[in-house]
Amino acid sequence: MSLDNASGTFDIGGELTVRRLGFGAMRITGEQIIGTPDDEENARKVLHEALARGINFIDTADSYGPGVSERLIGEALAPYPDNLVVATKGGFLRNTDGDWIPRADPDYLRNAVLGSLDRLRTDTLDLYQLHCPDPDPDVSLEDSVHALAELKDAGQIRHVGLSNVSVEHLDEARDIVEIATVQNHYNVATREDEAVIDACEKHGIGFIPYFPLGGGDLGDKADDVAAVATKHDATAQQVALAWLLHRSDVMLPIPGTSSVAHLRDNIAASHIDLDDEDMAALDS
Repeated sequence: MSLDNASGTFDIGGELTVRRLGFGAMRITGEQIIGTPDDEENARKVLHEALARGINFIDTADSYGPGVSERLIGEALAPYPDNLVVATKGGFLRNTDGDWIPRADPDYLRNAVLGSLDRLRTDTLDLYQLHCPDPDPDVSLEDSVHALAELKDAGQIRHVGLSNVSVEHLDEARDIVEIATVQNHYNVATREDEAVIDACEKHGIGFIPYFPLGGGDLGDKADDVAAVATKHDATAQQVALAWLLHRSDVMLPIPGTSSVAHLRDNIAASHIDLDDEDMAALDS
């Protein structure tokens, strides 16, 4: 089963048309998102399969590996098809313990963008997202976003996005540069960012929910999801993805996997048609 247009499309930044179910490339690295995967050839196979099945939006970050996910994408897919949108993020350092260390001062971001351009084998990054809003007491969101706006003006970034932000962060950033996407933690069981989604809908901004499957833990919604899954002869994970696609037209889920079989299962979720009764059960 291919994605085709079953999930609908969204125009990132008003111009980059993507199918709304994308692929998150965090899991094509080693354990704890550190180092290389056990089988790099399999990682490349998953990336090729994603494109073959109709996915044309891939999300990654320089901190995945670090650098490993971007490198594998560049090796496997560059030069990129015209319709493929590759998004990446910057703003975190990683150490060998797997810690996520905020770092988003302007000089760091400028160097990070150069590194991402090199690993992804491209001259312009389709979408570059600030990975964290307030990196440290010495760096303001305003300074970080101004740096990205300058990189956009220089042609190294086509569109700017944000991650892990509030409505207040979004408003502050929008005063500096056009924001194309927001990527926050959101799924059927984790809904603290409803106000952010509302703001994205109002301004035509794509909302990219990370951990769209809750890392396999759907908490208090597990039983409701399981019941809807039984009705549709689907898995709980497929229903969780289908719910996101039905939740909002600006929603761009990016389930990640290192398995071709799981990738195909995720794509099948785009063909599940949830009715009003299903949505009422999942929304409650």
